[in-house]
Amino acid sequence: MDGREQLRRYLEQRREAGEHDLLLDTMTVDEVLRIVGARTGSQRSVREPLTGRAPTSEAVDPSDWRAVLAAAERAPMQREPSPPAAVPPPPGARPESAGESRPRADAASRWPSGLTVGQAHVELFGGPLSSLTTLDEIARAVSSCTRCPLYGTATNPVPGEGSAAADLVCVGEAPGATEDATGRPFVGQAGKLLDKILAAIQLRREDVFICNVLKHRPPGNRNPLPDEVAACGPYLVRQLEIIRPKVIVAFGTFAAQTLLQTRESIGKLRGAVHRYYGVPLIVTYHPAALLRNPAWKRPTWEDVQYARRILDGTGV
Repeated sequence: MDGREQLRRYLEQRREAGEHDLLLDTMTVDEVLRIVGARTGSQRSVREPLTGRAPTSEAVDPSDWRAVLAAAERAPMQREPSPPAAVPPPPGARPESAGESRPRADAASRWPSGLTVGQAHVELFGGPLSSLTTLDEIARAVSSCTRCPLYGTATNPVPGEGSAAADLVCVGEAPGATEDATGRPFVGQAGKLLDKILAAIQLRREDVFICNVLKHRPPGNRNPLPDEVAACGPYLVRQLEIIRPKVIVAFGTFAAQTLLQTRESIGKLRGAVHRYYGVPLIVTYHPAALLRNPAWKRPTWEDVQYARRILDGTGV
């Protein structure tokens, strides 16, 4: 892999973990040079290891990692031979860390297995909401719900929308201001981006079911509280039980952690096929996060492409 590409992926992973430019100050010079493909212990130009060209007069001090990175940015990219097809991982294998390269959606190998919640033959929810047999009935129950205080501060409930026969269900965190005003999930700029994401895998909004973990907006878009999740969660579970989708896509850390009952970061949850009561579940970034971090669009594309493969029967 080209040194600049290695560096780009490394920095994206660190940004995903919430770290910024000062991270490199904690690395040794040799580590930085190794990432960009430079040779340590010499005054060779960074252009030679990056491009294979003969050294030029533009020498870079290998003790100054900032100069090394600047020279790497100026160096043209070199196309390397395509690597051999990846060997499929053994059953149940998982990546060792969030820093490892994630599988490409167009790779020949299948994604590794991830977390499992519940068993396929067990009903997702057997409590009072089991009497609700349609999505419309759930929507009406949500509209009159007083199980947590959020109903008192929200303008409109946002139960979700889409097809009751959907093969794919999109799950987000909670309604935002525009969703609260309209009563519809994933609208506004993030919603438009979600529509484009779905179109990229040949799906329309009306073909899928779109919802959130919470059905009322938390004041000021704050993070949901545990009691609110406990109160609202049964509605989501019952929706999934009624629809019985072929695949669930959890958009964002909160939705992924709630469904998978884990505190693992999104970086560790991506790139694997999890199981939610037997339903394959793919984790990816929330569209709102993509608006803030365009570099995450490519990983999201890879994730939804794999969800498409599951729908087509070629992913799991």
